[in-house]
Order: sequence, then structure tokens, then C-alpha cells
Amino acid sequence: MSVTFKAITTENGKGIFHLFPALCKGCGLCIEKCPVDTIGWAKQLGAFGTPVVEPGHGKPCIACKKCQLVCPDAAIWIERRDGKGRDTSLTAAPEKHVQ
Repeated sequence: MSVTFKAITTENGKGIFHLFPALCKGCGLCIEKCPVDTIGWAKQLGAFGTPVVEPGHGKPCIACKKCQLVCPDAAIWIERRDGKGRDTSLTAAPEKHVQ
């Protein structure tokens, strides 16, 4: 049996921001570390009954991956793009599968 977690995805010139709300426990570390204040609190509650985060609150994401690195729940995945729109990430899987 496998479970698929769906992402909220926001795209801009620097990259694609994927947030998996079902994995987010609402700790806020990503909000604290984002250098451009892209991430903020969402209005809906997540799977843990706490507010989850969402992109699109400040400046566009610069794909620095700080939020991805500090997230203890692996709820954020950033795809970097070069100037021609090509994926420069190590992986290219927009959905997470857990068995």
C-alpha cells in the first residue's frame, strides 16, 4: 500500500516551490529562515490540527532552499531552474510516495 502526498506548488523564474501540507506540523522554522519572507501562515489547519505554511506572502521565492533544509518534516521541496527553465535540482519528483 502506498500513500501519495499532494503538493501546493508555486512557480516563478528562479524555481518551483512545493509544499506538502499533510507533512507540515506548523513549527514555523521555514518562515523564520526565509530571507525574502516568501512563506507565511495559511488559514487552514493541517493534519496535526495546527496552522500550516504556504508560499506567496512576501517577495517571490529565490530558490535558496533554506526552508527545505530546516524543515524537520521534509514538507518542502524546492526545484531550482536555470535561466532557460531547465530543472537544476538533484531530483525531479513533485509527489512523495510512502510505502
